[in-house]
Amino acid sequence: MKSKRTKACDISPKVKKAVWERDLHCCTICGSTKASPVAHYIPRSQNGLGIEQNIVTLCDKCHYRLDQTTERKKLLEIVKEYLEAKYPDFTDEQRVYRKGEQ
Repeated sequence: MKSKRTKACDISPKVKKAVWERDLHCCTICGSTKASPVAHYIPRSQNGLGIEQNIVTLCDKCHYRLDQTTERKKLLEIVKEYLEAKYPDFTDEQRVYRKGEQ
């Protein structure tokens, strides 16, 4: 059985569909149409929630660059600006799982 934290950080099919539509089926960094709505802005390892306000559509190349390269800081700024434009009243604190609050 999954823990509450794991469930909260997983991305549901409903969230994937909403993010996919919000992002117009394209990578939010490079615009590629070979992309998936599976990238956490605040990573799961840091308790990032699997909610629309924390998930973006990325192609495999940009997802790798975001997670595994020295470009991370620059790419996170791009993703943050994108999400802030979509959800101006949503804070990074609201994107993080907090035990007992979900």
